[in-house]
Amino acid sequence: MTDRAYDIALFGATGFTGRLTAEYLAAHAPAGLRWALAGRDGDRLRALRDRLGLTVDVVTADAGDERALRDLAARTRLVATTVGPFIRYGGPLVAACAASGTDYVDLTGEPEFVDRVYVEHHATAERTGARLVHACGFDSIPPDLGALYTVQQVPEGQPIRVRGYISAGGRPSGGTFNTVLLNFGRFRSAHAAHAARRRVEPAVSGRRVRGVPGRPHRQPALGLYGLPMASIDPQIVVRSARALERYGPDFTYGHFVGVRRALSAAGLAAGAGGAFALAQFGPTRRALGRLLPPGQGPTERQRSRGWFRMRFVADSGDRRVLTEVAGGDPGYGETAKMLAESALCLTHDTLPERAGQLTTAVAMGDALRLRLERAGMTFRVLG
Repeated sequence: MTDRAYDIALFGATGFTGRLTAEYLAAHAPAGLRWALAGRDGDRLRALRDRLGLTVDVVTADAGDERALRDLAARTRLVATTVGPFIRYGGPLVAACAASGTDYVDLTGEPEFVDRVYVEHHATAERTGARLVHACGFDSIPPDLGALYTVQQVPEGQPIRVRGYISAGGRPSGGTFNTVLLNFGRFRSAHAAHAARRRVEPAVSGRRVRGVPGRPHRQPALGLYGLPMASIDPQIVVRSARALERYGPDFTYGHFVGVRRALSAAGLAAGAGGAFALAQFGPTRRALGRLLPPGQGPTERQRSRGWFRMRFVADSGDRRVLTEVAGGDPGYGETAKMLAESALCLTHDTLPERAGQLTTAVAMGDALRLRLERAGMTFRVLG
């Protein structure tokens, strides 16, 4: 694809996370990178380009304009997109990339969208050579690459049980908050999409891989209370384990929020349950969404105080390993870094020759982890 005009097109570059990703690429793109800012508003894109002092091209395309998106995909090696909610706006772009053999990365944390993309576009992407890699931000690189890193610390060929505990401090943007509410309200559609995927996805042969919901519990090894967390993260980890034999003959994963105090765990569970219940009804969901409208987000000072830690407890035979992935502001600073480095990894690094819908661990694995370590994130063994 060296004859294509661009190595990377950043779609949705003027959105909150899109701007941060553009800033990261402007500061860290390798010499000679051919990239473009893309989105629906040419004037705002040009203003962003000028503010960053760039000489890159601007490509105007609306998320619903299939012809413009096909043209964008045909002109670039990889499209990175921040335009969500993806279940509403993401379908035409990923379809264009799959058909054009164009690599694709996004920030979705929406299980329904990921399952629908598999059913509708995985086979096409396998045929054209496109790599469709979802969840290239806080959802779900820390759990996905962290679980892979953890598995690499235990002997091969044995059953492995891993539990992941996420702790974070930071403020959400309006777009993220409203996407979460939308996903809460679509759980029946998400269940149907998952069932459709299971009907067509090949089973794992000769191995067993499971995600277990778990129960609230105390984890003495980390000094945390674990609260089962409903997110896309455990699904991503399990899909990586299904694809890679390094996860062993019998792999089990549980995913939790990790908090220090039992009272905090109880409050978090009550808040999440209340939001889920209110999101089932359009009027109450819209009322909640107005508390933090799309387009708003944390300030630079607020982001500078953000942090995350993803800790893992792995048991294999008579051995226990504790690991940690850590970084700064989870939702925006680090997410922009993770998306940009994923795009650079796919376009510049030597990687396994795979195609179709892939996870970050399967598509990039250690190559992406090394990039993120050089960019300031840490992966370490605690004990």
